[in-house]
Amino acid sequence: MPDPELEIATLPATLIRRLHQISVARFATVMSAAGLDLTPVQYTAIAALDARPGIDQATLSGLIGYDRATLGKVVERLEIKQLVQREICPEDRRARRLRLTELGQSLFAEARPNVEAIQPEILSSLTPEEREALVRLLTKATDVDARGAPYDADRPS
Repeated sequence: MPDPELEIATLPATLIRRLHQISVARFATVMSAAGLDLTPVQYTAIAALDARPGIDQATLSGLIGYDRATLGKVVERLEIKQLVQREICPEDRRARRLRLTELGQSLFAEARPNVEAIQPEILSSLTPEEREALVRLLTKATDVDARGAPYDADRPS
């Protein structure tokens, strides 16, 4: 009979969760050492806003893979930190466009090299070719959800 602990340890979901824990821990360590107060999701949001200034909150949600409710709270915290500003969208007054403030741009510029530096560390046990293959496979896996449909962060599981 197979060892249940061994089976659990080799499940893709378990391994992905563990790699996420490693990534978040390393991110927190590096941000703390740099004196930067950012979580991984906050960094991801400001990176997306740096690349696509003026996008609305719904677009940002889909772009970074967070449901709208969670992202709303993230944006609210970024606003409190004065990193992001919301503007009413002239085409749809219910929508809010998001932009980095000068402080947000400055913080992103300071955080980015730190985040880029830890990426190889997270997968340091892999060769460069293995890292490329893993990223390619993770990209492929995250392009569809468990039902084979395109990923939709707001659709219930």
